[in-house]
Amino acid sequence: MQAKKRYLIVLSAGACLALLFCLGGVRLPAAGRRSRHDRSRRSDQPWPHYSDPLHRFQPWDREDTEEFNLHTSPRQKKEANTSAYRGRRCRMDSCFDFSACHRNGFKVYVYPPQKGEKISESYQNILSSIEGSRFYTADPGQACLFVLSLDTLDRDQLSPQYVHNLKTKVQNLPLWNDGRNHLIFNLYSGTWPDYTEDLGFDIGQAMLAKASISTDNFRPNFDVSIPLFSKEHLRTGGERGFLKYNSIPPFRKYMLVFKGKRYLTGIGSDTRNALYHVHNAEDVVLLTTCKHGKDWQKHKDARCDKDNAEYDKYDYKEMLHNSTFCLVPRGRRLGSFRFLEALQAACVPVVLSNGWELPFSEIIDWNRATVIGDERLLLQIPTTVRSIHPDKILSLRQQTQFLWEAYFSSVEKIVLTTLEIIQDRVLEHGSRSSLMWNSHPGGLFALPQYSAYQGDFPFYYATLGIKPYPKFTAVIHAVSPLVSQSQPILKLLVAVARSQYCAQILVLWNCDKPLPAKQRWPATSVPVIVIEGENKVDFAFTVWQSFPERIVGYPARSHFWDSNKERWGYTSKWTNDYSMVLTGAAFFHRYYHHLYTNYLPATLKSMVDQLANCEDILMNFLVSAVTKLPPIKVTQKKQYKETMMGQSSRASRWADPDHFAQRQTCMNKFASWFGGMPLIHSQMRLDPVLFKDQVSILRKKYRDIERL
Repeated sequence: MQAKKRYLIVLSAGACLALLFCLGGVRLPAAGRRSRHDRSRRSDQPWPHYSDPLHRFQPWDREDTEEFNLHTSPRQKKEANTSAYRGRRCRMDSCFDFSACHRNGFKVYVYPPQKGEKISESYQNILSSIEGSRFYTADPGQACLFVLSLDTLDRDQLSPQYVHNLKTKVQNLPLWNDGRNHLIFNLYSGTWPDYTEDLGFDIGQAMLAKASISTDNFRPNFDVSIPLFSKEHLRTGGERGFLKYNSIPPFRKYMLVFKGKRYLTGIGSDTRNALYHVHNAEDVVLLTTCKHGKDWQKHKDARCDKDNAEYDKYDYKEMLHNSTFCLVPRGRRLGSFRFLEALQAACVPVVLSNGWELPFSEIIDWNRATVIGDERLLLQIPTTVRSIHPDKILSLRQQTQFLWEAYFSSVEKIVLTTLEIIQDRVLEHGSRSSLMWNSHPGGLFALPQYSAYQGDFPFYYATLGIKPYPKFTAVIHAVSPLVSQSQPILKLLVAVARSQYCAQILVLWNCDKPLPAKQRWPATSVPVIVIEGENKVDFAFTVWQSFPERIVGYPARSHFWDSNKERWGYTSKWTNDYSMVLTGAAFFHRYYHHLYTNYLPATLKSMVDQLANCEDILMNFLVSAVTKLPPIKVTQKKQYKETMMGQSSRASRWADPDHFAQRQTCMNKFASWFGGMPLIHSQMRLDPVLFKDQVSILRKKYRDIERL
């Protein structure tokens, strides 16, 4: 018996060896000796020489080549054939030409509109946002990125916005170049019944900025996932978030809500059809209706009438604003309008859309603002959200407000975020960190070209645990000629130079009279640099060190809404509140000069230059838009008037009767570009201890401040 077993084992082993030999898995000893000989012979030449240069990776259409069919497995062929678009293997290093970007900077060209082609309002808003940005160029030779004027937003063949014959129109574009360095925007793709992600034309090597894109079709660090937004979404500015109070505990009337369509058949129907299992009509209110579409009654099921009746009992906005969590289940497509609605309402999104690549996932840490669920585990959702600690809930809600206002509140912000993401890829050495993208004020206001070190920005001192540099540079704008040594500008220069925190003084000479001789300027203990333009202090600085992200200064102004003229007004009247601090006597971080120069459009800066006015208003607009905070006013007596500096020169801009009217015009022009009024009123004024108290001057730290 034992001999028989041994015989069978030997026979089996021999059969296996024969099979391996036939398949090439075992080599003859001679071959092994030859291999060792070859290795010893190559030891004298450690690095092999290849006569043919390496061919660069070709991720685009190889499916029809003989080499592809010969060396590609059936599984790989299947993946390639089921891809929504041909260039699914595209990445920045294989389908993008960096040379133009490095040569001319990150510039974006929009094709001119083609005659007879209709453009939807939403797509026109996208194009207008690009054309109004600092990235835009009208010269295709300078462009790094190209955007079509052909409307590609809605690729549902049943939609009235669908553009026919797009394949031919795109291929005939003179700069198309198989889509290289092109960006295609899309909100809707596919149609009934399967709603695939196919756009209906060959995108070649183009990047996609697409809503409702799946992780299977999303090409990391190449495509950009954008949110689904409605045609009513504001082009600029955008509404603020609805979180008014950081209440503790942060609970609302409802724990979890949803109100939307229920699909009886087809893709996207499973999750919404099962929501009634979780609905309890108390703190979990999940409502669906079958009443949509022309023939909904033909397909209604036994639950439709009851669901429709329950659906009509609740107001959607009331639910949205009074719930802690908002369910965001997939619809026909992976994305949903509910996502942005929940973000704005400070209702923490609970996402139920397996396989959805969340918007701007490349830069946004969504774990800090959402709860990611699983469609297959719907019944566990209520238990999951109830288990989240109140502190975590408050943190989630606060982050929803930041993300909404930073990246999603307008079409312009969505477009600019998309472009900034691509620019970070192109200029990788100057890209933003995760901290910049996921903390206030956000990546759109933190320009990496300014510095690679976060400590050089005024927003991150507290996060990094550091303090601002303990010295300042004073900038004095001179518009009046030097007539006598008693002029206010010279007194100001001497007073500023005495500050223990002053490092240097820059005088911007913007007067029509020649620059005075060097001996006319007073002697100071710090360097004074005078720059000719072509076209009290210690206390204020110590206040600014505590608020380095804000403007801190002396003379204040305010804005108001004139209901009769239906426009914004500017006033210098003394009131209890203010919204601007004039930069002629103020401290602010030098980064805002960089932001002013590189973020604001040329149209606004040209307007300021032509008027020789309003630069202080524009700076206040910019800083308030970034910080969402008002400036800070410090001690000032009521002796200051804008006309004071004009008394010595008729040429002074303050003596111009049109000066005030120009500032009114500036207010409304700036508000239009920002998409709203970013200025915020404040009634806070910071004075030093014992200011104006009837005590000895020797007891006061800032002894000269009352004489300013």
